[in-house]
Amino acid sequence: MNSILSDRIINMEESATLAMAKKARELKSQGIDIIGLSLGEPDFKTPKHIQEAAKDAIDEGKYFSYPPVAGYQDLREAIAKKLREENEISQAKAENIVVSTGAKHSIANVFMCMINEGDEVVIFSPYWVSYAEIIKLAGGIPVLIEGTLENNFKATAAQLEAAITPKTKAVIYSSPCNPTGSVFSKEELEAISEVILKHDNIMVIADEIYELINFVGRNYSIASFPGMFERTITVNGFSKGYAMTGWRVGYICAPLFMAKAVEKIQGQFTSGGTGIAQRAALAGISGDQTPSKEMAEAYFKRRELVMGLLKEIPGIKTHVPEGAFYFFPDVTAFFGKSAHGKTINNADDLCLYLLEVANVSLVTGAAFGAPSCVRLSYAASEEELKEALGRMKKALGELA
Repeated sequence: MNSILSDRIINMEESATLAMAKKARELKSQGIDIIGLSLGEPDFKTPKHIQEAAKDAIDEGKYFSYPPVAGYQDLREAIAKKLREENEISQAKAENIVVSTGAKHSIANVFMCMINEGDEVVIFSPYWVSYAEIIKLAGGIPVLIEGTLENNFKATAAQLEAAITPKTKAVIYSSPCNPTGSVFSKEELEAISEVILKHDNIMVIADEIYELINFVGRNYSIASFPGMFERTITVNGFSKGYAMTGWRVGYICAPLFMAKAVEKIQGQFTSGGTGIAQRAALAGISGDQTPSKEMAEAYFKRRELVMGLLKEIPGIKTHVPEGAFYFFPDVTAFFGKSAHGKTINNADDLCLYLLEVANVSLVTGAAFGAPSCVRLSYAASEEELKEALGRMKKALGELA
């Protein structure tokens, strides 16, 4: 029956993070003690005041009908206020905000509104797994510029300049970065903005979903730099910093023409996001920020723990992540080695080896544009992390 399916779905790669999580769940269902370090899933509960806001919204009974396509006005105003005051995006207004069903949905909306067949999008690599597939789905061509381990996996403004062609329509990056945890400095973003401003009709998509999990101080938004508001779509949401992954609330802040276009396409595809989840998001962004700060502090503590444990594993090479909750170590030292009847030819093989032998799930770096690496999420308890890294050390030590 494959003839029934479209070429676009046949050619689309499955999300590697979700695929590994699925394999881990299948093994767990068989009674195997799997420690999952593959998903970007905070292990904290959604803060209490956010939960209570959702309960109150249900009890009020006012939020069961279709919400406005772009989101409730008070939520959009609160987001715009936050962006003005915390991100120094002074031009942000409610009319520039469109609330969607998660940041992934926001990104898909943007590319569907922007890309024509054959347009090129420059991706700072390593990159989040869905960027390239969404771009290809929209008819675009991903163009990767690669950061190196020695440079904390951050591609440079010079690389961006060299990658731009007459077909370039957009540039996308994340900071703090998924999968590397790297954070672009003010100076690095200024250099990127200078390149963008030299070229007409190129937009920047700045994915800031990990903004609240930042270990180096404030997070800089490229939309706040001179001349960049009209050239930038800022993507953010509530899943990571507020432990609201399952609530599915994301948003963009964009120039009015782009915000209207995204509202138009969302009106045809999904309409407005879930009303109850939006009321919870409003409590998150306008209420007590202490839980978010405490979560960030806990992630920092876990980063330090995992950093120490990784240093004890011969062959692992890694940088120090500056935000988010991932390590992205180079694992090429294990390529060509064997144990338990398995030979490690690449990062995919290593992930399957660790899943089957150590019962620890990671994600291959190939899915993120870096086939020499694997991604390890430390959004897990300290006890789980200690156990997982101990298992990994033993299993990797058996490779010869």
